[in-house]
Amino acid sequence: MADIFDVVADSTRRDILAVLLEREADVPSSGGEISVSEIVSALGASQPTVSKHLKVLRESGLVAVREEGQHRYYKLDRTPLETLEDWLIPFVSTDAAADAATLASAGAREEIALNDEQFAFASAIGKAFAETAHQVTAVVGPKKRR
Repeated sequence: MADIFDVVADSTRRDILAVLLEREADVPSSGGEISVSEIVSALGASQPTVSKHLKVLRESGLVAVREEGQHRYYKLDRTPLETLEDWLIPFVSTDAAADAATLASAGAREEIALNDEQFAFASAIGKAFAETAHQVTAVVGPKKRR
């Protein structure tokens, strides 16, 4: 499975996640589900391109899929992003030491509540970090395993 930073570093995948988030917010009765054809339409991308990126998102656990005949309906699964966010918060907080202690004492499985402003800030930092990591990897190349 691809590293979460590699997954969200791709701008098309971030755009797909944004479409899924928008669907969740704009059409609550849909349960956040949207068809592949609706994602294709929203992005103006080709169906094979969208399907390729949805496969990566699905394998990383960022989206869930429901099959109905030949149709596929996707929705956002926030769990991997919440884990990433929990990891990032101590690095972006003005009181990183206190946040690190809070995170360590909370344990890996306990959720830490954020207000909307904190969530938006952490999301922006995560996106910037992912994009930077992707750009560095593109220039330097992937790290070699020993």
